[in-house]
Amino acid sequence: MNRLAFRNGDKIDAIGLGTWKSEPGEVGQAVREAIKVGYRHIDCAWIYQNEKEIGDAFQAAFGDGDISREDLFVTSKLWNSFHAAEDVEKAVRESLDALQLDYLDLYLIHWPIAHQPGVVFSEDASGFAPIEDYPIADTWKAMEALVEKGLVKHIGVSNFNVVKLQKLMETAVIVPEMNQVESHPLLAQNELLDFCTNNGILYTAYSPLGSRDRAPGMKGDAEPDLFEIDTLKEIADNHNVHPAQILIKWAEGRGTAVIPKSVNPTRLKQNLASADINLSAEEMASINNLDKGYRFLDGKFWERDGGSYTAEELWNA
Repeated sequence: MNRLAFRNGDKIDAIGLGTWKSEPGEVGQAVREAIKVGYRHIDCAWIYQNEKEIGDAFQAAFGDGDISREDLFVTSKLWNSFHAAEDVEKAVRESLDALQLDYLDLYLIHWPIAHQPGVVFSEDASGFAPIEDYPIADTWKAMEALVEKGLVKHIGVSNFNVVKLQKLMETAVIVPEMNQVESHPLLAQNELLDFCTNNGILYTAYSPLGSRDRAPGMKGDAEPDLFEIDTLKEIADNHNVHPAQILIKWAEGRGTAVIPKSVNPTRLKQNLASADINLSAEEMASINNLDKGYRFLDGKFWERDGGSYTAEELWNA
């Protein structure tokens, strides 16, 4: 498996375990099993509301000698309601307490979107704050302070486009070390990946399998099924694997990290084993040709009448 290197030489396994939408009562066992079969990269977030159960799984794994803390790479994310500079440390400490860890390996600003302090979700515009009220540059300074205090080793962002990265880099002391974005063959994001690569920013692909189990309210009409794309099915048949494994290998093979989610022990093993698939240059090229700029998470769920955020601004401004 590829291992991606941070600027200081620290490394992260390219294939990790995503925990978004992993249900209480399932996520802890999934993390426990994942560690047993070889996962060393676990992706979490405060908003997933399952970090306490994940933390219990970590402690069980440490206690049983399955892994040491130093060999486990754990990511979490700053939710929109903690963008005020004075709330950033409070947020990371909540995640650390739940995960039962002394530090995080990576901490990300989850979205370039601010809520009013204390507002987790809002059905109307009143719960959102214009980004000018809580500038990303100020939030980032508070993120940098977490590194200085030893609470996190690396910091980055999620759902940032090139323009937003460039703006942040104008004032950042620590240039973002990771950008986590939706990425799969229908949304290759080549320009963004090139920008990240050229600026020493690592790139993680979320929803690499199309996030098929999202809530109905987050789904569009007649969404494509990545598992049913002829090109991917044919390549999967050629290697005697599931199309999901081809999707994971494509992400790993192009030099990005990728965080498929599963709570199924068999799928956990298959996802990790994707690294061993050898895709030819022709097969990679065929997959690359599928790019349509299609988003499963289109960002319209942030739009409110009279609000400050639109999907167009999120992705293109």
